[in-house]
Amino acid sequence: MLPIRDENIPGKGPPFVTLLTIAVNVLVFVFLQLPDESFTYAWAAVPAELTSGEDIVRRVNVPGGSFTLGESPEPIYLTVLSSMFMHGGWLHLAGNMLFLWIFGDNVEHAVGHLPFLLFYLLTGAVATFAHVLVQPESLIPLVGASGAISGVLGAYLVMFPANRVLVVVLYFVMWVPAVLVIGLWAFLQFINGFGQIAMTEQTAGVAYLAHVGGFVAGALIGLALRAAGRVPSRGSLQRAAQRGWR
Repeated sequence: MLPIRDENIPGKGPPFVTLLTIAVNVLVFVFLQLPDESFTYAWAAVPAELTSGEDIVRRVNVPGGSFTLGESPEPIYLTVLSSMFMHGGWLHLAGNMLFLWIFGDNVEHAVGHLPFLLFYLLTGAVATFAHVLVQPESLIPLVGASGAISGVLGAYLVMFPANRVLVVVLYFVMWVPAVLVIGLWAFLQFINGFGQIAMTEQTAGVAYLAHVGGFVAGALIGLALRAAGRVPSRGSLQRAAQRGWR
């Protein structure tokens, strides 16, 4: 089930932070990661570095090859931020940016531009430390915006569960409720995340527990925002739908 677009309330203007975040992710990958592989291994978040508070510069052997952890910034905790804007390949980047483009704007419009930026960074940090909590001694670098975007999905789910999302399923294109799209995605993350607890750092690939941590943090913040009245009411959403979604 691949999402293509969602329903957005008309008249809200461009989602500046979402667009800027997408641009930064693309620029970092194209101009910093692709030309120099060592950049990734220096600025990625490494669990063992975050738990020890010390930079680790050494050769790491993994099944099928090896890599060298480079000199990281000081303090080492800056990699929690930098890793959110780095990716492991074109497909990783494209998938994350697609989800951020589709679901980020409604959340940004609901909470405001600057609060959305703080929300994005906070849920991304929570996601990183959720992964570190389970694999505290791992030397495998963690990169990607997936944790922060998981936070966006969690907030979207509790803020706009009835919104429709246009998805591709096999050879069909159809509108389905956001609660189904995000709910199915979240279910898979939780299943894989709990299964990953039993994995070693060599067998663990996708950081599913980072997704789980970001999603839970985003959903909790979204619930708090709903309670504070920062989310459009169902009636206003229905009236906007009658006027026409963009």
